[in-house]
Amino acid sequence: MKEYVVAILGATGAVGQRLISELEHAQIPVKEVKLLASKNSAGKKLKFKNQEIKVEEARPDSFNGVDLVLSSAGGAVSQKLLPEAVKRGAVCVDNTSAFRMANDVPLIVPGVNDDQLVNHHGIIANPNCSTIQMVAALYPLHVKWGIKQIIVSTYQAVSGAGKAAWDELLQQAQDRLNNQETEAKILPTGSAKKHYPIAFNLLPQIDVFEDDGYTHEEWKMIHETKKILCNDQDSQQIKVTATCVRVPVEIGHGETVYFVLKDKSVTAAAIQQEIKKTPGLVLQDDPQNQIYPQPLLAAGKKETFVGRIRPDQENPGAFNMWVVADNLLRGAASNTVEIAECLVRDNLVQVFK
Repeated sequence: MKEYVVAILGATGAVGQRLISELEHAQIPVKEVKLLASKNSAGKKLKFKNQEIKVEEARPDSFNGVDLVLSSAGGAVSQKLLPEAVKRGAVCVDNTSAFRMANDVPLIVPGVNDDQLVNHHGIIANPNCSTIQMVAALYPLHVKWGIKQIIVSTYQAVSGAGKAAWDELLQQAQDRLNNQETEAKILPTGSAKKHYPIAFNLLPQIDVFEDDGYTHEEWKMIHETKKILCNDQDSQQIKVTATCVRVPVEIGHGETVYFVLKDKSVTAAAIQQEIKKTPGLVLQDDPQNQIYPQPLLAAGKKETFVGRIRPDQENPGAFNMWVVADNLLRGAASNTVEIAECLVRDNLVQVFK
């Protein structure tokens, strides 16, 4: 059995550390692990299967002899270093937005469209965390009955904006509880002219605003969903619109998903059964006993949790549901490692020209 040299780029970050943990339990025969990060993090020691490994500074020559790269170090770093890794024969699974909309880069959710991996040219993109959990929940319904339209509103955890934003939430919450002035430096996005507190607040802005009034996060959800489900980011087969909101939650994105099926005879009970039997999905839908998905209960778990499935009483074939997942695990590290497992399973750890 072939064994693989695996590099984790961005190993010291929140997602990077989860990549290490996920790789420990993955169906990937690992010969060697290289942990790569910025110059500031070089020299730190992290563990992989009880083996202490020193973090190295990520440079182009760091990828010499590497078979697989699992990357979560930011878009600018991915754009700079992943083409260098591919030149050296490595196949890269990238967890940033750097390559998601490139026509020659597959955007993959395993169990949904991993058949597209055969079209890779060295780089595979991991979708946006909020897109992953929504598409995972909708895919079995789309296959069975066809989806015409999706309207999604997200309630996204602060950890999705990085560790500094997470730390700022905790500091702001403490300040408010102590009746002290609080400071906002990061959210809604670092490049914004204004910053607002997130503790005890809601921010209807994730990423920058586009000219049409949608944020880039909303744009990503719309076009990534089309690319994954229809293999065309501008497809008109499914209509998609989104509103993305940052909420004062540490880990776990929630989403209200309104969807319209082509088959108007479908019942909520049939949808529940389809969700229940789909691997990777967990049905938590017992309103009489107040059982429904919650971020606190989803944190640390790889599954996508679905509940509150109910019909739109005034629009036959339309339904609402509530979807929750750990954005750092299900929406990032777990999906990335599952893509790598698919590449190994299908003998696709090679650069196709």
